[in-house]
Amino acid sequence: MLNASVSPQPPTRFPDVPVYSGWCSPSRIEADIFELEVEGEVPAELNGRLYQLGPDPQLPNRLGDDVLFNGDGLMRMFTFADGHVDYRSRYVLTEKLKLERAARRSLFGAYRNPYTDDLTVRGKSGGTANTSAYFHNGKLLALKEDSLPVEMDPATLETIGLYDFDGAVTSKTVTAHPRTDPRTGEHFFFGYEAKGLATRDVAYYVADAHGKIIHETWFEGPYCGFMHDFVVTDDYVVFPFMPAVADLDRIKAGGKHWQWDPTKDTQFAIMPRYGTTEEIRYVSAPPRFAFHFFNAHNDGTTITIDGSIAEGFHSPYSYPDTLGNAFDPVASTPLVRRWTLDYAEGTFGEEVLLPECTEFPVIDDRFETGTNRVGFALVRGGGQTHPDVMHGPLGLNTIVRYDFEKSQVVSSYVLGATSSGQEAIFVPRYDGASEGDGYLLLLANRYDTMLNELIVLDAVKLEDGPIATVKLPFRVHFAFHGCWVPQYLSEG
Repeated sequence: MLNASVSPQPPTRFPDVPVYSGWCSPSRIEADIFELEVEGEVPAELNGRLYQLGPDPQLPNRLGDDVLFNGDGLMRMFTFADGHVDYRSRYVLTEKLKLERAARRSLFGAYRNPYTDDLTVRGKSGGTANTSAYFHNGKLLALKEDSLPVEMDPATLETIGLYDFDGAVTSKTVTAHPRTDPRTGEHFFFGYEAKGLATRDVAYYVADAHGKIIHETWFEGPYCGFMHDFVVTDDYVVFPFMPAVADLDRIKAGGKHWQWDPTKDTQFAIMPRYGTTEEIRYVSAPPRFAFHFFNAHNDGTTITIDGSIAEGFHSPYSYPDTLGNAFDPVASTPLVRRWTLDYAEGTFGEEVLLPECTEFPVIDDRFETGTNRVGFALVRGGGQTHPDVMHGPLGLNTIVRYDFEKSQVVSSYVLGATSSGQEAIFVPRYDGASEGDGYLLLLANRYDTMLNELIVLDAVKLEDGPIATVKLPFRVHFAFHGCWVPQYLSEG
């Protein structure tokens, strides 16, 4: 076990390492900005709030270097009202951040490794609440899959505290990627490592539209694998165990939480939507990795899943792998792939739909858990000229609209040779609009000015470019995931 009794002197400034450099440099800005500058005209029907959550380290890690996934959660809010846009940002006041602010130094160490923490915080939560902003039952939740959700006030962004569904959730962790059925309002979520560090336990929950837990199933997976996202259909739920594996002995020795293990197959645990442990069936597949899925649907016992999927873990942090292999950027490039699983037959099929580096897939949420035709995603486009190697996650500078019936990109917009994009959020034009008819809200990182612009695109005609460009007077850090909440919901 790592001897953490000798606490390293924490750095007093952010060191010159990639995770703290270039666009990844911490901004650490909590701000209120009234009436952001706008070029063009913000559609008057865009009345509501865009929430975005991402890692923005408040203090340099006590070990010096770090990984992007480990920064403190900073919630951003763009309020749209009658063609005007205001901005607010606040840190999520986690137990970790409050302890470190009180000490005025970093106390927590390597990503999801408590054995590298300062002894003064042993047994305290290192959760950073930095991955996904999610809204359900009037509650704004800051999610990070290694801990419980943190509730925030949707108007002020004041931190309210840990949220465990009135004590009904006993899992130690909750996913950053819940799913909501738009027809019933039910909220589907899970926790892995649910009984503690590197455990194989998974807890699956369903909450009704009012936030009451109505279903709970616990089971042990085949191994403790990284499970960032999952899918729910009309009839089934699918948990993908992908071979980025946690090992408690390695973690205790101060090693990485995750390491890619190409000797293990991908295993899908499939059960009925309200199933029991006894109803779980496993389907095997070659080693694969996906951070994010568009959606899934089923036709009888056949389940179709579309996502950004690679043949290796697309995080260099997980390498060398268990066989000593170095990171392979080609095998680890996520492409749009379709998986076909059969609950009754136990079969697996795979098809590449778009052979380009693609991430942050989203859909029109009104079609979640059912059949969808339209998807949007960021793609690594050509023509980039900026030398910064941290040119956005994977260098994603093009937003595309994908038609799953035609199996092709039908519209796209290139942000530019010195720009990259953060996850786009779809907003329907109005309640009765057809699938994919609406707007995309996308935060562009402008490397030539080191500033951000929030652009509003017509989701049907991306190639027409921005309808409006909302300008921020400073650079903000990367956000991972966000959500749009209409005015009548976000204000109660």
